[in-house]
Amino acid sequence: MKELHIKPKVVTTTYSLVSFVLRSAYNEDMKRYSIQLWILIAFALSALSAGAHTQAVYAQKPVPRVLLLKYDGPVTSVMVDYVARGIQTAEVQSYSAVVLEMNTPGGSIDLMNRVVQSIRSSKVPVIVYISPRGAMAGSAGTIITLAGHASAMAPETAIGAASPVGGSGEDIGSTMESKVKEILKATVRGLAAKRGTEAIRLAEDTIENAIAVSASEAVEINLVDAQAEDMEDLLKQLNGLSVSLPGGEQVLELEDASIEPFDMSFIERLLMMLTNPNLLFLLLSLGVQAILIEISSPGGWVAGFLGMCCVALAIYGMGILPVNLFGLVFMIAAFVLFILDIKAPTHGALTAAGTVSFIVGALVMFNSIRLPGYPTVSIPLVIGTGLFLGAFFFGIVSIGILAQKKPIIAGRESMVGRTGYAVNDLEPTGEVQVAGERWSASVEPGNPGIPAGSKISVTAIEGIRLRVRQLKD
Repeated sequence: MKELHIKPKVVTTTYSLVSFVLRSAYNEDMKRYSIQLWILIAFALSALSAGAHTQAVYAQKPVPRVLLLKYDGPVTSVMVDYVARGIQTAEVQSYSAVVLEMNTPGGSIDLMNRVVQSIRSSKVPVIVYISPRGAMAGSAGTIITLAGHASAMAPETAIGAASPVGGSGEDIGSTMESKVKEILKATVRGLAAKRGTEAIRLAEDTIENAIAVSASEAVEINLVDAQAEDMEDLLKQLNGLSVSLPGGEQVLELEDASIEPFDMSFIERLLMMLTNPNLLFLLLSLGVQAILIEISSPGGWVAGFLGMCCVALAIYGMGILPVNLFGLVFMIAAFVLFILDIKAPTHGALTAAGTVSFIVGALVMFNSIRLPGYPTVSIPLVIGTGLFLGAFFFGIVSIGILAQKKPIIAGRESMVGRTGYAVNDLEPTGEVQVAGERWSASVEPGNPGIPAGSKISVTAIEGIRLRVRQLKD
């Protein structure tokens, strides 16, 4: 139930008016009030009632609410789900508008279409705002901006360069390129139909000729509705703007609107991290190494399981970012060289070659394709990781070489060189005591027999018999 609020000023003014009327209408001779008094009292009460009703209506008028979505990164399935979930929330909870604050270099056409469909079918006005300063709506982001029921850009932002390219940033075939461009141009013509001829021409040029424009240029041509410094400025400029929704025209009522952020879910934030090439590089490196460890020493499952998880996450991220898969060949070759150097030690030569191959492969994979807005992998991180892996495998090789040089201390082979004594006369065979055990033994050919009790040394092993020689005291 709404409270009835009456302004103190209304009460004070009405009281003063009634007091004045009472003093003026009193008839001293007849000691009573004239008929005009009752008319004036009725008028004053009506005025008081109207003022109270006006104030009550004012108190009950709802404050507009705006749901704020923030997205920074390539157009991915995460963005599709995040935008759809935000719009659905705004519709269910009766928000006045949704603001999608966006900074994106673009993404695949099919994901872009899904975002566009969510926006255009929304029952709540969706405002696309390119922000902060330095942000961009590149490639697919251009069409998403045009799909908004209203749109704006912060100063020093850019929009455009929407020419289609392949998944790894390469040019596509001429026939396919022509088809894709014509479909995209038809899409922007429909989205920008109410923005005028110049806006449609510019929208088509962003696709046909990869044209990009600044915020002020986009506003001048009416490609977007406003250039806004911040959210408050955005809502102020767009207040009263008429937009087209599926249900018909609607005027944006954004005066004094409250702005409520709409956060990503934990899973959405986790998947967004996989668009960081540095994280993908580390996941791929650790994953492949763990799998190779599992293959070289089967029987456990922890290394193999963790390796598969890391590689699966890396593959998801590589499906989003433009990568050169040729670099993956060098990285796999590097790990093969590391394993070969362990199995057949070459004193570190294969490990050194593997380290170089690993570094080259990572840089080719993540840094050979340069598209505006897409991050690249850190060169110091790649070099540091490569050197660390090289040192790790070189350490394993060194341990293996040292182990080969150490004398055998267990088993039959360890008996050679050990000393003992003859249990009985060896002429030329008999028994000796070595390392606390009694062995059958024979004297080395060309040597005389060995008397019982004499000190002996083992020179060889023949089956289950030791060959010995006598030691001089």
